[in-house]
Amino acid sequence: MKKTLKMALAASVLTMPAMASNLENPLYLPSSGEFYSKTGAGVMYKKTDDTLVNKIKDHAGATEFPIWRLQEDFGYGITDRLAIRGAFAYTQANDIDRKGLNHGRAGLIYRALDFGDGTVFDVYADAHLGGVNKMRGAYIPVNPPVGYFQYDNYSNGRWGADVGVRFGKTWSKLTTSAFFEVLQTFGNNNNVIDISRLVPMLTGLPEEISVNLKSTTEYNAGLNAFYQLDDRWSLGGGFKYSHHADNGVKSLATSLSPDLSAAEKQKVDSLIDSLSDMNDGFDEYIVSLSVANQLTDYVQVALYGEYTFDTAHEQSQNGSDIKAEVGIRLNLAF
Repeated sequence: MKKTLKMALAASVLTMPAMASNLENPLYLPSSGEFYSKTGAGVMYKKTDDTLVNKIKDHAGATEFPIWRLQEDFGYGITDRLAIRGAFAYTQANDIDRKGLNHGRAGLIYRALDFGDGTVFDVYADAHLGGVNKMRGAYIPVNPPVGYFQYDNYSNGRWGADVGVRFGKTWSKLTTSAFFEVLQTFGNNNNVIDISRLVPMLTGLPEEISVNLKSTTEYNAGLNAFYQLDDRWSLGGGFKYSHHADNGVKSLATSLSPDLSAAEKQKVDSLIDSLSDMNDGFDEYIVSLSVANQLTDYVQVALYGEYTFDTAHEQSQNGSDIKAEVGIRLNLAF
């Protein structure tokens, strides 16, 4: 009986999963058969800048707080060098009545090179899931056809693809890394725009329309550093640059009423033409810091903070004078 118990105990120890690597490490990759989850909850404070559209909205210098942010990253190791992964993020800003998914992707990451001295090189490709939800909002005329969009959600309504590279090196307790990625979105008409405020000016129009948006090319790049203080504690820091391209309307997707007069059709054409380049792009420069504690072999908690500097085009509603976020992450691996 004792011999049987010893053999069973030994077998159970051998079949237990090994302690997970630190999920806060920027070069983390799950091993074969390992599942991981990183769930973040944060609150953001924002003070808007004085772009033209914010002035028109009488929203320049306005405070938006609290802005609630939820994030989920997860993945599974197919082999020790290949993993499937996904990421989603949700934002709710009650001050501007805007909420919804603001980020979504799913794909594969592959460790193409491992030099054995701590230096690695990864490649990855993800589907951009901006089309999961329609882009929704209202067109607010100011001096028709001039006006602006009042967004209801954060979706761009477009599908696309991310491709990128990640590389870095680990020296004992210190890890440094860098990444670069390109996002290509594909134009479509996955949107619903409320134009009811235009209807009294242009009789014969429906109260909601869809438009064909242009494709865009965006990119992200960043540097990260990570230090393992001891078996439980670790520190992280990073810098990320994100370029968000100008959006543009290519054409009207909704069929117009045949009763619309030639003059009214001309006004609709002028409206569409005025939106061909929405001049709403912006660039972000994000600095982040984190501290993490390994509670158990498979559970980790991290506190993080981010501060964003940005420059925004005149029609952008995403620019800010102050943008700061703090939050907590729960990391699991098994």
